Amino acid sequence: MEGDRLPVPPTSEERSQRSSISSMSPRTLDVVVYLISDTEVRLTVDNLPSATALELHRLVRDALRLPEYALEVFSLWLVSPLLEVQLKPKHQPYKVCRQWHDLLFRFTSCSDDEICEDEPSLQLRRNVFFPKRKELQIQDEAVLQLLYEEAKYNILEGRYPCDLADCEMLGALVCRLSLGPYDPEQHTACFLKEKLDSFLPSHLCRRGHGLFSALWKRGTRPPDYEQGLLRAYQTVLDDGACEENAALHRHYCAYLQKCHELPYYGCAFFSGEIDKPAQGFLHRAGRKAVSVAISLEGVYIIDSKEKLSVSVSPGQHVLLGLHFQELSWDHTFPSEEEHILWLEFDGENEGTAVNKLLKVYSKQAELMSGLIEYCIELNAAAEGDAQDLAGSAAPPPEPQSPPTRRQHPKLQRQNSVLCSRIQHLSTIDYVDDGKEIRRVKPRRTTSFFGRQLSNAPTSYSAVRGTENLEQG
Repeated sequence: MEGDRLPVPPTSEERSQRSSISSMSPRTLDVVVYLISDTEVRLTVDNLPSATALELHRLVRDALRLPEYALEVFSLWLVSPLLEVQLKPKHQPYKVCRQWHDLLFRFTSCSDDEICEDEPSLQLRRNVFFPKRKELQIQDEAVLQLLYEEAKYNILEGRYPCDLADCEMLGALVCRLSLGPYDPEQHTACFLKEKLDSFLPSHLCRRGHGLFSALWKRGTRPPDYEQGLLRAYQTVLDDGACEENAALHRHYCAYLQKCHELPYYGCAFFSGEIDKPAQGFLHRAGRKAVSVAISLEGVYIIDSKEKLSVSVSPGQHVLLGLHFQELSWDHTFPSEEEHILWLEFDGENEGTAVNKLLKVYSKQAELMSGLIEYCIELNAAAEGDAQDLAGSAAPPPEPQSPPTRRQHPKLQRQNSVLCSRIQHLSTIDYVDDGKEIRRVKPRRTTSFFGRQLSNAPTSYSAVRGTENLEQG
């Protein structure tokens, strides 16, 4: 990678003074666009209030000396800890910044103080609508580096759920790209431990405090994932005949291709809540916070707080993953405060095929619904163009053999973070009985209680085993 292709990252003091727009003269403003690594791209823009996102994007592309197609790969985003918005080419970033507090009030549940103190920064990020298949065709090293840095950020921050073995493999590629080829004398477990949070997701690098932390430090054996990272680093090999730039290009591509296996790569993320399944004798439930990831391929509900097993550190994992062909959706707001994104998909209840409804509570439900609709429209348009192109040059159709059964990819790990966990969801289950919708009710053959008031009038009666359907 040529050292002068990208600007030098700012110091920690400069980063603390982060602001995207500052005044220089009545007609000229100094604009700072940030890369995902916090690197600054400084622009001087005339008549900024009327400048569009596309115009600023072109200035950034020129400053970074990126190819023309980078305008399709990346987009400008307004980002803060409270909200992330991808700007359309026609949007005027200056005016959107001026309306930022109104957007927070509309699409978040933050307090007035949080809203008043929040300030967005203008960032260059991957375009949600850029297909992964096109990304595999990119050869420009600067574009690949930007995509790599963003994917690495999402992995290290735990935003992309990732199995431990994949974390180690991705971390090993980061080691190679940042430290050079593996050197057994220099790159020891102790050496990697000092920079572990640069290679592995944050939830794997957390250390406890108190007695358990002290006992861990006194131990002689490092955690398995540190040894796994070191072993994976040793397996990252270069072609001895190629130059360093060619080797870096190869490893950027390897990192991105591994991330492409994650179904939520390139998603836009939203915050929401879902109902918890009733637990315990009193059927206490409540809600849990989730992330809703939406891409050109589908919708993913991600839990970020629960453990998968005793041997795995807390980290994000998928609760539900649906391609657009597998779902129906709607957006409702029965009251001014409760916006809901409804997801409907196929499932079963005690062997009965049912439709399942999941409620996602979020003030960003309107944004999610709009993005789903737009992604489906883009996919339909792309499929139509592909069919037209194929039909114009296609030979006369030949007799087709009977369709073969679709082969689903084999599940490599039964406890993978990628597996949907329907049992952790509280859904509304129902069946279409032809003339009416009937809601499925869990079976039970006797009352939950062994004793009832025999003298006082009561409307309660035990549910019989055959009465498993209740009209909704």
